[in-house]
Amino acid sequence: MSATVPSDARARAEALRVELARHNKLYFELAEPEITDAAYDGLMLELRKLEERYPDLVTPDSPTQRVGSAPLGEFEIVRHRVPMLSLGNAFTTEEVTSFDLRVRKLLGTADPVAYSAEPKLDGVAISLTYENGRLTRGAMRGDGVEGEDITANLRRVGRESSGGASIPDRLRGSILPRLIEVRGEVFMPVAGFREFQRRAQERGERVYVNPRNTAAGSLRLQDAALLAQRPLDVFFYGLGATEGFTLPPRHDQVLQQFEAWGLKTSPLTRLVQGAQGCLEYYATIGKQRPILEFEIDGVVYKVNDLRAQRLLGDVGRRPRWAVAHKFPAEEAQTILRGVEFQVGRTGALTPVARLEPVFVGGTTVSNVTLHNMDEVRRKDVRVGDTVVVRRAGDVIPEVVRVVLEKRPADPDERNVVQLPERCPVCQSAVEKLEGQAVARCVGGLVCGAQRRQALLHFASRRAMDIDGLGSAIVDQLVSREMVHTPADLYGLTAEQLAELERMGEKSAANLVSAIGRSRRTTLPRFLYALGIPVVGEVTARALAQHFKDIDPLMNAEPAEIERVQDVGPIVGASIDKFFREPHNRDVIAQLRARGVVWPAVEAPAATGSSPFTGKTAVLTGTLAAMTRDEAEKRLLALGGKVSGSVSKRTDFVVAGAEAGSKLARAEQLGVRVLDEEQFLKMLADAEAG
Repeated sequence: MSATVPSDARARAEALRVELARHNKLYFELAEPEITDAAYDGLMLELRKLEERYPDLVTPDSPTQRVGSAPLGEFEIVRHRVPMLSLGNAFTTEEVTSFDLRVRKLLGTADPVAYSAEPKLDGVAISLTYENGRLTRGAMRGDGVEGEDITANLRRVGRESSGGASIPDRLRGSILPRLIEVRGEVFMPVAGFREFQRRAQERGERVYVNPRNTAAGSLRLQDAALLAQRPLDVFFYGLGATEGFTLPPRHDQVLQQFEAWGLKTSPLTRLVQGAQGCLEYYATIGKQRPILEFEIDGVVYKVNDLRAQRLLGDVGRRPRWAVAHKFPAEEAQTILRGVEFQVGRTGALTPVARLEPVFVGGTTVSNVTLHNMDEVRRKDVRVGDTVVVRRAGDVIPEVVRVVLEKRPADPDERNVVQLPERCPVCQSAVEKLEGQAVARCVGGLVCGAQRRQALLHFASRRAMDIDGLGSAIVDQLVSREMVHTPADLYGLTAEQLAELERMGEKSAANLVSAIGRSRRTTLPRFLYALGIPVVGEVTARALAQHFKDIDPLMNAEPAEIERVQDVGPIVGASIDKFFREPHNRDVIAQLRARGVVWPAVEAPAATGSSPFTGKTAVLTGTLAAMTRDEAEKRLLALGGKVSGSVSKRTDFVVAGAEAGSKLARAEQLGVRVLDEEQFLKMLADAEAG
């Protein structure tokens, strides 16, 4: 090497060559990449710029001078008659415009150039050789000069998964070339990949990172019959060597000929004019990308005139007549700096990853939801980890996986993410019920994060029924710090309320009156209004009937709570934790001190002759003759029980208009179903004695 090359540049180039060679092996040979495409492109670009600045750094085995990776050696090695080239990349509008400018300059024309534009599939490049119309060889790209012979596997692509081979053994038609090399891309459709992953997880088998890796791993299977079961497909897009075949003048005509021969091409290929046409196509495909049936990482522009392609030629194993316009990276690696827990309006705690800011999917991402603790455990996410972040289109960014290779051999256990025992907002206890993924703060009546939702629920019609206390008023009461808990509602004055936006003196007086009227309620309504997690109206009524008043309930042991109708261990534990939270008990005491009262609960006077006595009913849909409250009261008065869900213990379901899933469940279990007319007749007969 020349002495003019700085030692640090020489060392960096050598390090980049070694690193890129390793990543080539992982990507092309083992289908187990450690870095994203964007990270790989960044390393390659750095090496290319070093070699352009210091030409003496270029070596014959440099990754910039080769395509892909050397064959793995598990299959017979074959030589491509015409090398399989690798496309240059463009990432910006300016780079696409420069590409078009170079093409026109080399061709000596000022007129717009016609380009064939197609999606850049994220799959595995292959080359097929047909002799006199018969498939004689199928190979992977390898290093672009030599690749592995996987003919037997390629014959089976899509054979069982899609009901027919995607790669024909024989081309259609009577006039066929003596020899032709056809280039294409094998890929796994997104839907097929998801189903394949689901089945693999069920069987405890290897789970791949993405469809591209799955397709690559599939093509290297030693059992072709197993490959046939995998949901693979293929599109063809180019030619290699030809003998005994007169090429048409344009690339789009070649693709038409492919279709005539029975070779599938991308249905999204379009003919566009000039750089502007290319950029418009890029924008169109970019919008469609999130809903496409296959993964792509950009689009490809090819000069459509084949004679012009030959004139333009190649440079450094890259064609001058084509370029890949890459989309912003959908995946990138970054460092997870910390995990914080956000509390939602229902009390749900969501772990949020704080990231070293990273540009991915066209935007800078620094915060990503980890959804819940089950997901954190499944992915084994820890503070300090290098993680892969994915953002596709408008989809919310997510942490895809941890790069375990970059985790220290002796990781600090203090970096393991732990669910907090106390709510970060109000310091109430945090509970995670068995069988549920979401952890919740139990301080529903005092938690600032839940305040708005708790107040709206408390005032709702089927709870305390405070007419006029809607979301607009609640928003102002919360934002102005006028109300912190439901008990504060009963201290509001008309003068205070009149200061709110769109609230005159009369409206304020009416709201104060409505709040005052709500002081007289029933125990079931009050229990429901408290917003105890997983306690609905039916459970609230059952609790009231069993305990008769709130004090026995607040002091009950979990075993006693579980004896209530429709209350099992999970619901019982939630009720117990709610009432053991001091903040909640304080608010209940304040509500009672401000005059909230209810009459004593009396057991329903049921007659032994009632057809509803001891029977469990479920109400669903809308009744025309009465409200659901009225129907429940009449059933309870006749000795019946009302449940909120249909099970084998349900005796009958009353189905009103627009009955939904509960009706379907009843029919599935064979539970008796009454329409409104039948139900009203049974009620009338039972009440008449």
